[in-house]
Amino acid sequence: MTSVLQLPAELWLQVFSFLSWRDKLSVRCTCSHFRHLLDKSRPLWRGFHVVLRQFSRYNHPFWRSLAQRHVGIVSVRSGKRKHLKQLSTWIPALDALGLDDWREGGIDELKLFQRLQRLSITNSSIPLKNFNFLSPVSHQLTQLSLCNVQLTCPASQLLASVSQLTRLTSLLLHHDGSLSIPNPSSVLTHLTKLKHLSWTMITYKTLSHDFFDPGHHTGGSALQLSDLQLLNYDAVVTHEALQPLSCLRSLSIFHLYSVPGPTCHLQTWLMALPQLRSLSVHGGHPLAVYADILPSSLLSLTLCVDLQPEDLQVVSHRAPHLQHLHLEPWSSSSNLVTLLPHLFPHLRTLRIRHHHVSDGDFLRLQQLQHLDTLELLDSYYRPDPADPSWVVNEPSPRLLQLISDLQDLTNHRVRVITSSHRDPLTCHCV
Repeated sequence: MTSVLQLPAELWLQVFSFLSWRDKLSVRCTCSHFRHLLDKSRPLWRGFHVVLRQFSRYNHPFWRSLAQRHVGIVSVRSGKRKHLKQLSTWIPALDALGLDDWREGGIDELKLFQRLQRLSITNSSIPLKNFNFLSPVSHQLTQLSLCNVQLTCPASQLLASVSQLTRLTSLLLHHDGSLSIPNPSSVLTHLTKLKHLSWTMITYKTLSHDFFDPGHHTGGSALQLSDLQLLNYDAVVTHEALQPLSCLRSLSIFHLYSVPGPTCHLQTWLMALPQLRSLSVHGGHPLAVYADILPSSLLSLTLCVDLQPEDLQVVSHRAPHLQHLHLEPWSSSSNLVTLLPHLFPHLRTLRIRHHHVSDGDFLRLQQLQHLDTLELLDSYYRPDPADPSWVVNEPSPRLLQLISDLQDLTNHRVRVITSSHRDPLTCHCV
């Protein structure tokens, strides 16, 4: 250990900066010197988040280590109000808080976190009595996510409380259809800074002409919404209803039915929003129905739909500058991957499933000269073909060898991801 102490702290901190979160935590356990260096270096933990459950397990050294690292993002599982009091004692400057499976009818302790900007509440076990807890943080919240939250108060009270959060730039409201909120226009009227909206649809006929219209927008400014996600979508829409979305650059549609109806409503969206930069489609009609009207401005495309190789050829002509592609066809992608280098030569990021893709087609991805990130969405394998129930949730030896070969062929230009890490404040609906 003498040799370790002889090296300057700055050098060790530089080395630690290249480590993953898990590796940093492992290094902390090797000796008190490394633990001290890591815990005292705030930049090394920027973006680090921790999930807390069963609070009785945590002792003073544990809390002290979180405080020293200035942890800014915390998710609390199955928590109660007393747990938030304990958390505020050690990390009062918390920036982001997630509450999953919340076990009480109120969250008044939010006022203890005077720097809280992002709040997520998902899957509450006990109905919330009201949303008065939002008032003390109304001047500071910029992001609010409510997913499958039960209420005893009327939905109108929820809307009134959310409308007070005038600094919000992101709002997510997902539910099972139990909230009678016909359209988001009443919220949009007050949230002049809102740029991202994720909304569960409960209207399945024709969207009213004022569905997205904020009416007399507070402050007189135009709607600034640039990113829109719609869940359980299956509604007729008109050009008039989409006029307020002139600033929209990203659209995600999660269709209500896997088996589409007679009319593809997505066509109206695409024709009304010719400046879209990002499009994500899940379910609904086959790609062939709307491929030839995709905006030429598209840079990012997610397709979790029924598609054929010839459909991708149409896409390549419609969106020649595509840089980011997430491909999850309903059928096998084995005959699609081989086409990608030719059809989309400008790709920088690619997300695909690799099962049933031949080794040659996989390695052919080296031809994507601008590719820097490849994410594999099915990094698991079955060691015993005779026992399909035995699944190992990690890359197979074959896949690891393919990844190594690909990185050799690209001089390690391509970063391959086999296990993605979700934002701790996002729900599992999308």
